[in-house]
Amino acid sequence: MRRRLPRSVALPAAAALVLFSAAPAYGDPTYPTTPIPQPAHPGQAPISAPIGPQPLGQAVGDAGTALGIIRLLPNAVPTNTILPGFGQTLPKQSALEAGMGLSSASANSDAYLSYEKAIAQASPFGLSIGGNAPQTPGSVVQTALPDNPQPISGGLNAPPNPLLNIGLLNGSAHARWSPTLGPCVDTIADASTSVASLSLLNVVPSMPNLGLDALKPKLDPNSLASGFDLTKGLQSLGGLLQGGGQTAANGTGSLLSLPNTLSSRSQVKLVDIPGSKNKAVQSTSTLQAADIEILKGTPLALSLKVVSQPTLTVTSTGDAKTSKVDYTAPVVTIAAGGKTLYTLDAAHPTKDIPIGLPLKGLSDQFGQVDDIPVVGGLVSTLTKGVQQVGNTAGTVLDLGVLRLSIAGLDQKSANMTTPFKGYQLGASARMFDLQLLPTTKLKSLLPDDQAKNLPSSLAQLSLGEQIARAYAPTGGVICGTASTPPPAGGQAPKGPVKNLAYTSGAYDTVPMFWTGTAMLLLGVVMVAAIPGRRRPLAVAVEEKPFKPSPRPRE
Repeated sequence: MRRRLPRSVALPAAAALVLFSAAPAYGDPTYPTTPIPQPAHPGQAPISAPIGPQPLGQAVGDAGTALGIIRLLPNAVPTNTILPGFGQTLPKQSALEAGMGLSSASANSDAYLSYEKAIAQASPFGLSIGGNAPQTPGSVVQTALPDNPQPISGGLNAPPNPLLNIGLLNGSAHARWSPTLGPCVDTIADASTSVASLSLLNVVPSMPNLGLDALKPKLDPNSLASGFDLTKGLQSLGGLLQGGGQTAANGTGSLLSLPNTLSSRSQVKLVDIPGSKNKAVQSTSTLQAADIEILKGTPLALSLKVVSQPTLTVTSTGDAKTSKVDYTAPVVTIAAGGKTLYTLDAAHPTKDIPIGLPLKGLSDQFGQVDDIPVVGGLVSTLTKGVQQVGNTAGTVLDLGVLRLSIAGLDQKSANMTTPFKGYQLGASARMFDLQLLPTTKLKSLLPDDQAKNLPSSLAQLSLGEQIARAYAPTGGVICGTASTPPPAGGQAPKGPVKNLAYTSGAYDTVPMFWTGTAMLLLGVVMVAAIPGRRRPLAVAVEEKPFKPSPRPRE
């Protein structure tokens, strides 16, 4: 006889039955509870539409500023794209790019996600390898929607690394967007960064780690100046750089350093168009810098002073005739020993400073020289200090060039039709560039097996890299609100629907299922609550086989 289950498990068993029965209704992807509506015709607009007032204005703009960027082997890696053959038309990427003090502000009225309408970000550090740039942690980011009345700010921590040393770094980000007016707010996106000190590149990783004695097979040591020997490595530029390890915080032994505060700001906003009630999209990148040091800690250190601060502003009205790019080029003076050597400005944006080995003619002229290369015609002597070489022909063997440049404004524009018809204008510039470019003479001095592995371009340091882009619809940005058209029938929606309509047979099974579930649970409770009648026990009687009694004797 089968034994009954205890009453204590009746209710849990019923609940488990309900769950297993309901699982296919919620978990089966083949039968969703709310089917996704599809257009009846291929050209029909989507059925779903936003509810409530929507902004009329359309605007796209972005601005970005980097306090400093290191590029190793620039223009060496091809750019890969998802479009076949399109990468060949794009500029090549650097093998490695490291940026610090990055600020970016962007606005996009046609972004798919609401929080992508306005984005402001301040990052301590950025890295790109072969054109691939992952997002680095530790950034200050603010997005809208929802709107943010106040910005966020905080200290940024850059990871320690041998290429650069960053002092105290602060960032601020503010993103705004109106639910009804869209980009028509005070400032759409605003981000800024500031750094107390900065030191870049104490070693050239792309240069082979060869001692200058590697030049001996093709260079007679007796032709060099008295006091100079070939013992320093090429990665340290013959002893001008520290040569590896953590970059010094004070900039000593670095190719480039900034002892004072450097700050940047990126901003996107709408501005008035003269004679029109509509607005223009304006993206602005600004920089604040004071002093720049090159080869600090060496007798041949160069001091650069930024006299004029650079500002890049791009304004798009939606019309090519009235859109414009305004750029204030910096003015940088280069001095050594308190004496101004060069001035970089819009009329003279580039200056090449050669680096070379001192030859015997220098020691004949100035006596014994220091054990470091000659930079820009400046030679360090042990008796007379730093001296300016008038004519370096026959007295200095050039190995490479430090190319200093400013401005470099690059401007591009295009008439656009997607996502809306308008005019896009963009520009980029750099406050200061330092490029380390070895000459072909260095390859001619090295052995053939080592010269073929030497790249043509080694490193590029950029301070104050700026970019701005603005894109406005034809006629300008309209500041207003569009009401959602009422549905067919002339009645406007009164709010969210409380009960779903039965659009298919799948919905009819839902009330029936839960009604049966309730009745099942009620029956289980009743069975568990009503005591059952005890059945009487049956007494088994043993039956004996019938035996006839014997007949009595007569």
